[in-house]
Amino acid sequence: MDNASWQFRVPDDSQYWVEMVKCQHACPVHTDACGYVTAIAEGRYEEAYRIARATNPFASICGRVCGAPCEANCRRGSLDEPVAIRALKRFVTDKFGPETGDYASYRAGSNQRMLPPNRGDYEKVAVIGAGVSGLTVAHDLVQIGYKVTVFESNAEPGGMLTVGVPVFRLPRDLVHHEINAILSMGVELKCNMKLGRDFTIADLRAQGYKAIFLGVGLPNGRKLSLPGGETEGVYDGMEFLKAFNEGTPLPMGRRVVVVGGGNVAYDVARSALRPFEALNQKDALEEMGHGEKVAYDVARSALRMSGDKEIHVVCLESRDEMPADDVEVHEGEEEGIHLHNRVGPKEIIVENGKLKGLRVVKCLSVFNEEKRFEPKFDEGDLTDIHADAVIFAIGQSSDLSFLKPEDGVETNRGLIKVDPGTYQTTAPDIFACGDVAHGARLFIDAIASAHTAARSMHDFLRGTRTDVVVRKRWLPAEYTMAEGWHREERCNAPVLESERRSASLENVELSYPEEMARRQGSRCLRCNINTVFETDHCIACNGCVDVCPENLIKLVGISTLSDYDAHARLVQAGAEIALAEYQALSAQDKDELGGIMLKDESTCIRCAMCASRCPTHAILMKRFDHHTECVSFPSPNPKILYKA
Repeated sequence: MDNASWQFRVPDDSQYWVEMVKCQHACPVHTDACGYVTAIAEGRYEEAYRIARATNPFASICGRVCGAPCEANCRRGSLDEPVAIRALKRFVTDKFGPETGDYASYRAGSNQRMLPPNRGDYEKVAVIGAGVSGLTVAHDLVQIGYKVTVFESNAEPGGMLTVGVPVFRLPRDLVHHEINAILSMGVELKCNMKLGRDFTIADLRAQGYKAIFLGVGLPNGRKLSLPGGETEGVYDGMEFLKAFNEGTPLPMGRRVVVVGGGNVAYDVARSALRPFEALNQKDALEEMGHGEKVAYDVARSALRMSGDKEIHVVCLESRDEMPADDVEVHEGEEEGIHLHNRVGPKEIIVENGKLKGLRVVKCLSVFNEEKRFEPKFDEGDLTDIHADAVIFAIGQSSDLSFLKPEDGVETNRGLIKVDPGTYQTTAPDIFACGDVAHGARLFIDAIASAHTAARSMHDFLRGTRTDVVVRKRWLPAEYTMAEGWHREERCNAPVLESERRSASLENVELSYPEEMARRQGSRCLRCNINTVFETDHCIACNGCVDVCPENLIKLVGISTLSDYDAHARLVQAGAEIALAEYQALSAQDKDELGGIMLKDESTCIRCAMCASRCPTHAILMKRFDHHTECVSFPSPNPKILYKA
């Protein structure tokens, strides 16, 4: 099978306009962020939820913890700051998502166009792992005619959502609701069922499962091999977060050093800062009917009784190089976390068999000239940081001990070997994606790969090939922007005050008030609306050039273009001149033959002033409407999709 047919494809003449809508193009599942942000700005909240939910079975969770590649690519960011897309998603999921307790909007919101059009015959499919990738596969396959059973090794589903993300960032009741919404579609869930302990792949095959999906993730943390590294009180980040989220604290002491410079390191550090007593007291009081204020007071008292904690984060990178989000570092600083940049761990300090601290060495540089990871240190510049516990948050690793040679699944450097276009493993009936296939990435990347894996499993069972194509059209645009949209500054979602959040396990980030959400939504530049030039009507008056606030429209001579392009345009306009004759002209003579209007679409803010100024209506505002959908074809060799 041709792997290219499985990629996100568009006709050549559409690719440019697809990429102009930068937020949607950057999203791994191609959520129409521009659409739901605009709908919020205009007060169309239910429609906004449908758009946000359409391609994402975890829209509510992504409204809380998504890495937001859409924001990193938002065109507004090139002017001042990106639109707060993720927080705006939360605003509408709070209103219509499964966290409301009503799953009807969730079930109705699934984009059926992104599912293969032909149905299954209720074959049994096994999904191993009730994390993001496994539940996305189940979500897709159960809708198109398969009997899906999800096997989860833990006592509750969620994977990294419940094990790896701190409760103060992602409320567990929200996770439960979104997962229950998927189960309400007909998915069967079996918890406390660990592959390799309670059953094997051979067992599943013998029980009649026609296809198997492995979404086991990267459950283990990593620690550096340092002198003293086996001392009690040295942990890996995943070990710590799992204990924290389960409410079974590890022995930590008052002073904790966290090694790492990413978001996980800050999840660990901010979790270590918070008192476990607060969770236990808060839950108990709420069960007895006490109010939030009492729970808060108890949490504060618990912190005071245990003494103020001292949390340090050490990382190789400079502040500008750190992979952690700015908001994580800023909120951590507000909560009292001490950041040490440009230092690396050298040795665990041990005295009389007990951990006393971490010795760090100054890091001169992290990357070499080719931008590859190759840290260099000043071995003579050492510093000791006193600590009762040291936690390494420097990455994750897999546990593939359940695999047996007869399963037919090959691995590569700790990951399951898959075809990158189909996510089929070397065993034709077994598929895998998410972190266990491509390494640790964002939740939204796991969701995207799971959509592809589900289509591949369907094709394997049906003997088809499913392509994802783009449907496009140009529509007239009634283009009006809210007053002051170009001056509106980004305002992040409100958060609890630092003293309160560091003393409790309450959710740190709050939802936008309605008025603020609409104002933040109005900052969107609406990149799906474009200025379209009707050259036959242009009189070269330069009015659009004069009025453009970004100075991105220019009327220049035709010599600016390549000779081949310029000649083709001249001929199209009716000029009778041979290419060789045109090429022989000087630049000045070429410009006397014609001119062109150049517009830099990449920095256009869609203010529509050029269209308003044009006296001949040669400039129109049009909306580029596009969506992806699945089409299926018979496949000559459906059983073997894998390309070695």
